[in-house]
Amino acid sequence: MNAHEDNRLPGGFTADIATDLTAGRAVDLAEIYALNAVDDAERAAIEHFLASAAAADRDAFNERVRQAREALATSFTAEEEPPPGLLDRIMSSLPAQTAGQPPAVVQLPGTAPHMTPGAPHPLRDTTELPVADELGAARKRRDERRRPQGMRNWLVGVAAAAVIALGGVGVSAYVANQNDPLNQVMQASDVRQATVDVNGGGTATLSISPSKDAAVIKMNGVPAPPAGKVYQMWLIPKNGSAPVSQGLMDAQALSKPAIVKGIGSAAALGITVEPAGGSASPTLPAVAAAPLGA
Repeated sequence: MNAHEDNRLPGGFTADIATDLTAGRAVDLAEIYALNAVDDAERAAIEHFLASAAAADRDAFNERVRQAREALATSFTAEEEPPPGLLDRIMSSLPAQTAGQPPAVVQLPGTAPHMTPGAPHPLRDTTELPVADELGAARKRRDERRRPQGMRNWLVGVAAAAVIALGGVGVSAYVANQNDPLNQVMQASDVRQATVDVNGGGTATLSISPSKDAAVIKMNGVPAPPAGKVYQMWLIPKNGSAPVSQGLMDAQALSKPAIVKGIGSAAALGITVEPAGGSASPTLPAVAAAPLGA
């Protein structure tokens, strides 16, 4: 067994930054560095190591630091001010305490009050018991000894868990992907696909999700529109009213999926070739048409 294997933190990190750097894990320390889960000496060691590292490793490290910090900035909202009068309402709801009334003495679990003939009852005794103070002082001393390493281990665990859960994908990219409407359609439990031919070559694949009231359109092998032209998508309403434009696709946009929302009231999706900038109504014939019903 390696001498450091019995002292590993979550994610395979050791408690010694120098050991991780020697093991070639500098880039893996990016999230820990970004979360400030290192002391001044450890931060200096990481920066000294990166100064002589390969440019690709430095770039990868800096990118992961950027992604981690961006995720923290975008994933947590600022703390809001409490509503006016909240403290007064809380205080007024507490039971009144008579002036000069001694604080209640709470009996410790597993102990019984010691009764001495003629002595005041322990629960009515106004003498403060030192037990609580001694226990509190002991806990404080213990926490002061354990806090720095314990806090660092917790932050290391958070960073390591992010790396493991995301499989090396940046935290901010993961959060963005989860909130992306396109991904929500593709991952919907009721999504179904339909593929139609496009006049002029290639196909258009629709991923349709009634629960998300949207469809994702991906062009496959479709040639770029003629010079000065664009493809324009239209929803054809079920009630027979005029088609509704859903956006344009130029040569560059053809390689990217597009999302169309509000499909619940539409019978079909059509694609036409229009002048650059699009048209107010479709120019027929359409180059593709796909029904949206089940």
